[in-house]
Amino acid sequence: GSMAAPAGGLEDAELREAQRDYLDFLDDEEDQGIYHSKVRDMISDNQYRLLVSINDLRRKNEKRASRLLSNAFEELIAFQRALKDFVASIDATYAKQYEDFYIGLEGSFGSKHVSPRTLTACFLSCIVCVEGIVTKCSLVRPKIVRSVHYCPATKKTIERRYTDMTSLDAFPSSSVYPTKDEENNPLETEFGLSVYKDHQTITIQEMPEKAPAGQLPRSVDVVLDDDLVDKVKPGDRIQVVGTYRCLPGKKGGYTSGTFRTILIACHVKQMSKDIRPLYSAADVAKIKRFSKSRSKDIFDQLARSLAPSIHGHEYIKKALLCMLLGGVEKVLENGSRIRGDINILLIGDPSVAKSQLLRYVLSTAPRAIPTTGRGSSGVGLTAAVTTDQETGERRLEAGAMVLADRGVVCIDEFDKMSDIDRTAIHEVMEQGRVTIAKAGIHARLNSRCSVLAAANPVYGRYDQYKTPMENIGLQDSLLSRFDLLFIVLDQMDPEQDREISDHVLRMHRYRNPNEQDGDAMPLGSAVEILATEDPDFVQEEEQELQVYEKHDDLLHGPNRRKEKIVSMEFMRKYIHVAKMIKPVLTQESASYIAEEYSRLRSQSQMNSDIARTSPVTARTLETLIRLSTAHAKARMNKTVDLQDAEAALELVQFAYFKKVLEKEKKRRKQAEDESETEEEDEESQPKEERRTRRRKKARTEGEGDSYDPYDFSDAEEEMPEVQAHTPKTPEASAAGEAKKPELAEPRLKAFKAALLEVFKASHAQSVGLKNVMESINRDNPEPFSLAEVKVALAHMQDDNQIMVSDDIIFLI
Repeated sequence: GSMAAPAGGLEDAELREAQRDYLDFLDDEEDQGIYHSKVRDMISDNQYRLLVSINDLRRKNEKRASRLLSNAFEELIAFQRALKDFVASIDATYAKQYEDFYIGLEGSFGSKHVSPRTLTACFLSCIVCVEGIVTKCSLVRPKIVRSVHYCPATKKTIERRYTDMTSLDAFPSSSVYPTKDEENNPLETEFGLSVYKDHQTITIQEMPEKAPAGQLPRSVDVVLDDDLVDKVKPGDRIQVVGTYRCLPGKKGGYTSGTFRTILIACHVKQMSKDIRPLYSAADVAKIKRFSKSRSKDIFDQLARSLAPSIHGHEYIKKALLCMLLGGVEKVLENGSRIRGDINILLIGDPSVAKSQLLRYVLSTAPRAIPTTGRGSSGVGLTAAVTTDQETGERRLEAGAMVLADRGVVCIDEFDKMSDIDRTAIHEVMEQGRVTIAKAGIHARLNSRCSVLAAANPVYGRYDQYKTPMENIGLQDSLLSRFDLLFIVLDQMDPEQDREISDHVLRMHRYRNPNEQDGDAMPLGSAVEILATEDPDFVQEEEQELQVYEKHDDLLHGPNRRKEKIVSMEFMRKYIHVAKMIKPVLTQESASYIAEEYSRLRSQSQMNSDIARTSPVTARTLETLIRLSTAHAKARMNKTVDLQDAEAALELVQFAYFKKVLEKEKKRRKQAEDESETEEEDEESQPKEERRTRRRKKARTEGEGDSYDPYDFSDAEEEMPEVQAHTPKTPEASAAGEAKKPELAEPRLKAFKAALLEVFKASHAQSVGLKNVMESINRDNPEPFSLAEVKVALAHMQDDNQIMVSDDIIFLI
């Protein structure tokens, strides 16, 4: 302004000198031409932000670099003007397209590399690099930069620029929007010629692993402008480089002396492994070669290398590998979607490494979100309606499952969730989307994610005398949405226990070679790297991809010399490449799957030794298809062959059926006491139970206690020892069931097994009696007589397992 001309002149001289220095730095054609080519790339990409490494500037002009870091506002203005001049010298028309050109900084910031906790007042008006986790993002709003007005009376246009405290120019302009010119003629705003820019505020919170023990994490607000808007979403780990400055508070910041501080970003860098892994052509070739050379057992090999620090659990690791690869999703013409994501539920005793498996998936899957059952509500998993701070309007905030779209959600302690919250997951798990209609918002959000849940059984430990359904304690509607349900038991097995303890001790003896010697680091962290490039990351680009972990006696153990473990880095890239393949079912595998599915349905009805862990529904058929597709992806194959279907079936067989033990019965004290109770209580108990008891009575008298614990009624409750005395009713004794002829238990069992074989062989739901007689007596050393068969069939009919009508046996 005219008032402070001399001071302004001095500043201008400094500014011009700074601008000249920066222009020298950018115009480096004689030197190496790095920035010259960078600016050309920027112009050809239609960008207006140039990334400058502070290290390069420090190498060339150390004084400028330190001035830039400590006096950000003036220096950045000079730098950006220099950039604009430089762009104009290369392409004059391009320089006129944009109001401003921006500089983004990266490199080593030394003491100015801070976390929200260490960002203190001494950093005000400096350039700092802050790292943390994004917790909130506001909506993106336009902000006016330049307004153009036209006066119809005088035929003149005037324009006015606007700055506020979030722009670099330190003096905010008047925020009054002109409506009249000096002679009070009305003005019309030309909206088409005015310039606007996007504007968004985010909140960054410090990383939990860097926060000191026992203190809540701190946070800082960041303002993103123009092209930085929408670069991040809640949950990302980022580094923000920007200028730290204070804004006067709304209520007289000048009088009370308290200010609100914000960070004005000039560069945002993602730190999380969300970034797609980088490939070179050599990597892809290596991956292809690996899949060709190991084509026989590649699936087993990869599954073994999942979570190598956990011993055993082969089937679960196979299932996790299938989940990471995923099936193929289909969207049909009528708009319905068949999901391709595989959901897994692990249920089991404490201390069988369930949560460890979840942790491993979190670090391998390209996008994985951890939650726990206690700490998450239904809306926290799907989407919540919140009020925006700045404008006070309602908006949606994405929950964990929406954030994990096309990824994995790991829910630990799944059984601790309340039922109301658990029902929120139903829709996500089958349809892959969240529909919300509340508070005047009606929205559909995509959440096509796999769910990996871990839970403890109802009684804390698995009770082997109860059926799996009673142990799991979740509704069928939820269970049928899980493709695989594993019951992991903590069994006593000295051999296995010795291997596990060896393994765990080996894990503790092994120390990472790049750890420092001496005492343990505080915060349990490695050495802090005060730069935006992570050396490990750079190293990884330069090194070639290691397929196997280096052999290490501690890690691999003595007795497993032959097993090679695939390195995690390779695993991540392999999974990423394999996911792109979309295999198709062959005719052969399709018919195999259909046949096996019908067999699973009948097996769950017929075979009495085993109880189901989850219902066999039509979703099981889809599960088989998804698992076999994932297996084909692991082999990098374009078609789903018979071997894939067989592997899938093996997994399903393992996951779906579980033996149930039955408690040994105490010998009855007096036989007559028993018969008395039996007569009296005939009425008050359900029919089947009376029958079972009668059958058990026949057995106990015949064989003492050594009867076989499995009969068809194994899911039914044990008979109470003492029963209430109810008066005898005439119908009870008249129910002529007592006169039914008996068949010894082993014979009955043999007949059931034979009958099951007949049904399996014929693939039908009904068989004629004559065929049954022929089939079961064809090569039977002790053939069944017709009378025996009739008795056995009567038994099975009473147990509602078959229906006999006109000498045709129907499987129910």
